[in-house]
Amino acid sequence: MKKVLQFIFLFFLLFSSVVEANLNKKSAIFYFGKEISYSTVGIHDYIFVEPNNTNVYTHGFSVYQQKIYAHIKLNKSETKLLKTIKKLSKKGFKNIYLEEIKSSDINLEKLLVNLHTKYPDMKIALHTVKSSLNTLYRYIDIIVVKSLMNKDVTNYLSYGLDLIDIEFTTLKDKDEVVQIKNQITEKSMIPYITDSYKHYGYSTKDAIKREVLTLIDESGEADRMTISAHQYGALPLEYLGYIQKLYDVSKGLPKIDSMDHYAGVVIWLNKEYSDPVELMIFVKELSKRGIKVAFVNNFGTRVDGFLLKQLGIDILDSDPSLKNKKKIIQRDEMIGYEAEPILSASDLYFVPEDSKSLYTYKDTHNMRSTPAAITPWGGYVMSEALMVEFNDKNIWVINPFLFFKEALRLKPLLVPDTTTENGNRLLFTHIDGDGIMNAVESNPKLYSGDILLEKILKKYKIPHSVSVIGAEIDPDGLYPKLSKRLTSIVKKMYALPNVEAATHTFTHPFYWGKIKDGFLPLEYRLKVKNYHFSYDREIKQCLDDINNKDLPKNKAKANTIFWSGDCSPREDSLDYIYKHKILNINGGYTTISNANPWLGEVAPLGLERGEYYQIFTGAQNENVYTNDWLGPFWGFKKVVQTFKLTNSPKRLKPIDVYYHIYSGSKTASLNALKYIFNWALRQDVMPIYTSAYIPKAMDYFTVSLANEGDRWLVDGMKDLKTLRIEKKDAGINLKRSKTTLGINHFENHTYIALDNQQKHFIDVPKKISNKNDSYLLRANAKVVEFHKGISSQQIKFDGEVDLVLHFHLSKGCKLNSLPKPSSTKQKDDEVILKYKNQHKATVTLQCTN
Repeated sequence: MKKVLQFIFLFFLLFSSVVEANLNKKSAIFYFGKEISYSTVGIHDYIFVEPNNTNVYTHGFSVYQQKIYAHIKLNKSETKLLKTIKKLSKKGFKNIYLEEIKSSDINLEKLLVNLHTKYPDMKIALHTVKSSLNTLYRYIDIIVVKSLMNKDVTNYLSYGLDLIDIEFTTLKDKDEVVQIKNQITEKSMIPYITDSYKHYGYSTKDAIKREVLTLIDESGEADRMTISAHQYGALPLEYLGYIQKLYDVSKGLPKIDSMDHYAGVVIWLNKEYSDPVELMIFVKELSKRGIKVAFVNNFGTRVDGFLLKQLGIDILDSDPSLKNKKKIIQRDEMIGYEAEPILSASDLYFVPEDSKSLYTYKDTHNMRSTPAAITPWGGYVMSEALMVEFNDKNIWVINPFLFFKEALRLKPLLVPDTTTENGNRLLFTHIDGDGIMNAVESNPKLYSGDILLEKILKKYKIPHSVSVIGAEIDPDGLYPKLSKRLTSIVKKMYALPNVEAATHTFTHPFYWGKIKDGFLPLEYRLKVKNYHFSYDREIKQCLDDINNKDLPKNKAKANTIFWSGDCSPREDSLDYIYKHKILNINGGYTTISNANPWLGEVAPLGLERGEYYQIFTGAQNENVYTNDWLGPFWGFKKVVQTFKLTNSPKRLKPIDVYYHIYSGSKTASLNALKYIFNWALRQDVMPIYTSAYIPKAMDYFTVSLANEGDRWLVDGMKDLKTLRIEKKDAGINLKRSKTTLGINHFENHTYIALDNQQKHFIDVPKKISNKNDSYLLRANAKVVEFHKGISSQQIKFDGEVDLVLHFHLSKGCKLNSLPKPSSTKQKDDEVILKYKNQHKATVTLQCTN
């Protein structure tokens, strides 16, 4: 028995070491297609791309830039190659992958020496078919070979460089892929198995699929921002850690061979698909590949018994002339989430085979129908089981978090979380520039900008992000006589140490979708004389004016646009700001309140157009809460209800106090702001600037995850510093999670605070207690340095407000701080440090056990 136990112990020891080794081993991916999925490729150590197909202005490119290699075939003269590489370097490519072809006459050694001299920091991967590596290896970093898993590679390995072997196969047989991968790895090479450079293949470690393709129809007038699939479907997926990718089926269905990197497919069409047979074939093909499908609201076609039979669903017709009463005879826990289902008056009855019914009703004649079910190929939820309309609001009948998770068989993730940092809920505030010149009702000699400056910006010493409309303050704008006075207010605002600047454009475009070929007609913007609309004037020149004329020289430059009007920029507008490295926010429609406490009133994190993301606000502004500024002018107080309801039972949003400068013009609206800020500062928050929040939200869409057993690898956490486990008391193996600062339990969530590295290994055993560990619980400041030793750790904090730090301190550990806190309180294992007039501190935890 003892020998058996020893064997079992050794087996698990070996297994755990293999698991960890796999995540620590290097991996590579070659993807030469367009629209790179960075959540798919980001986990790899080497990312090889086709530069002509790669948009270098996307957020994903900037996050993984250091390990991206631009593919270059050696089919040109050395002079042309050097020109090409120079252009690529200017575009942002740090590394290159040179592929020699048989017909090439390039002197490789001469080229490599030249490159090494011109670009000493550039990393070079090389695939050579005829040149000797004996003289080349010293100038390169990686050797790429093809189809050598059955050949002797001793010579290649002798150079001491990473060696990547590319093997081509159909990818249909997953067991074969694993076998090939193991065979290559056993030869000390990095494997890459694929069937095409335009598909995502497999390597030593592979990313968890986070993207869910959602089929929509954009052929009508509705914009994708207002389409139900996005408005209601994106948020539940995001909360689970997944990414909604919208796809317009009016252009045809996606190619089945391009689908393997998706975690699932949602079909949520607002009109019938043009070819129902093609749609059903598409779903069947996805099922063969193990990709689950969720039909939402309808089946994307007319209800056809023959077609749905292909999915294992029988359609029965009841006699409409008979009087029928229906009653629910079975329901799952996910039904009745916000409202009870309304029994459809339809004469069509759904009877799925081999499925889990989510609810079933029967009629007077004992005929049964199942409007929602989990099926072998995924699941479906018909309109009556999806949502009901109440007071013009759409209310969930089905629990969307559970439905998407079960129907698509989504794996529980360590969720990149944009609401929280270092255990505290994020707090930021941003102001649209409208109405800086509005007269104050209590003193018409003052402007709303004066009041906000004195009563809000100076009083509440937290970060404020303030934008201005160029046409309102510019001498060539709408109010030339007021320009000097208004500019003076702006300069005083921007001189404050707790205020950052942003632009709200020049002429405040009302409808961004009306911009055609870079021009917006006069009726869709502020009417400034002798002005010809352009993106340069609307955005970049406004930022330049702020930076060169309004900001003190020692202040950080303005680099953010707060979208105006309908806050619905199209792809060309986003293309402009991304190419100029300008951050963006506004849009979405989060207005959940006690009167309307519905999930559908909470907007997603953002919206993708092309390869760019528009980032949404955390809550709507006072204009919405005051009935388009018609009153009551104290109405913005209700945003506190929004903040509470987006915090519990699920923390869906940070606290974002978003309003206009004209709120300073009325006593009631000013008092509402004071009420909101007083409430917000009583919460456990971490105040940041809006410009600090936006990159965190952008990171969410490009973070890449891998998991084996209890071990997780998370890459792409450039600005985002928190992971969430949807479990009340989850624990972390802090000794094996070297970059983890601490954990905080809040309601049914566990937040993991991370240091400033982009790549993290996290160990999450199913059963572990952190009772005997010492770690950070909560902090209202960012961490700028973190050092962890065997028995000690040191954390350097730098915040925007007076520091308040909470630590879990176990027995045998002590805590020191420089400077010393103003007060120290300890209750059980929790130590609270409070500092007065101090935003920076270095805390050391020293343990003797």
